[in-house]
Amino acid sequence: MRSKSLIWILWPSFVVAGVAEGAFFSVFDPLDLYVFGGPHEWSRLAVYSTGFLAFWILCAASSALTFYLQRSPSEKRS
Repeated sequence: MRSKSLIWILWPSFVVAGVAEGAFFSVFDPLDLYVFGGPHEWSRLAVYSTGFLAFWILCAASSALTFYLQRSPSEKRS
């Protein structure tokens, strides 16, 4: 995969992950979340960071799938 392709995948997913995190944490308080059925011992910053990373990975997977599916069959062979 070319570096230009990575930028097409990672940059939009970064922006959308930031928006998703803002929307999610404007509704839910990080200290009120439960992990595997119990309260967690993490700081707010750790929850924000982990949440952003999780949103970014999910959005990058979505962007990568879109990038893969939009290519023509001849491009997929090379």
